[in-house]
Amino acid sequence: MSKSEINICKPSKKDAQKIYELVKSTKVLDVNSEYLYLLQTTHFRDICSVATYEDKVIGFVSGYMIPNEPNTLFIWQVAVDSDFRGNDLARRLIMDIIQREDLNVNYLHTTVSPSNNSSIRVFEKVANHYETQMNSMEFFEASDFTNQHEEEVLYKIGPFKK
Repeated sequence: MSKSEINICKPSKKDAQKIYELVKSTKVLDVNSEYLYLLQTTHFRDICSVATYEDKVIGFVSGYMIPNEPNTLFIWQVAVDSDFRGNDLARRLIMDIIQREDLNVNYLHTTVSPSNNSSIRVFEKVANHYETQMNSMEFFEASDFTNQHEEEVLYKIGPFKK
């Protein structure tokens, strides 16, 4: 399998069920309702990216533009099939969204649990690619969640030089 055989694009409604199953299969991401993934693949499709290989959804990134910060993309979830990890796919999916000219993304924000070193590395690669800074700060404490959830650190990346 080569990188050229992987298709990266905006998701469509037909991808929603496969995205839901992909997120479930990670066993580390918070699984949202199937309805939410339907909304993300329709209403928010311009701010999401999906990777497919031979009709299988192997990666998904969801995000939204932060209200009152129109040039700031918030990345919500990053999911990559375990068989396709290590191929820089997560970074490629994120950059697919950043590079969409109609979004005019200048900054990226995301939250990551401190123990999720692989996600932190992905966002460091994004910052390095654009030769920009990545800063972090406390955002959601463990006590903000009703379940046993690790704190979430806010990472701010930018400005982007495209």
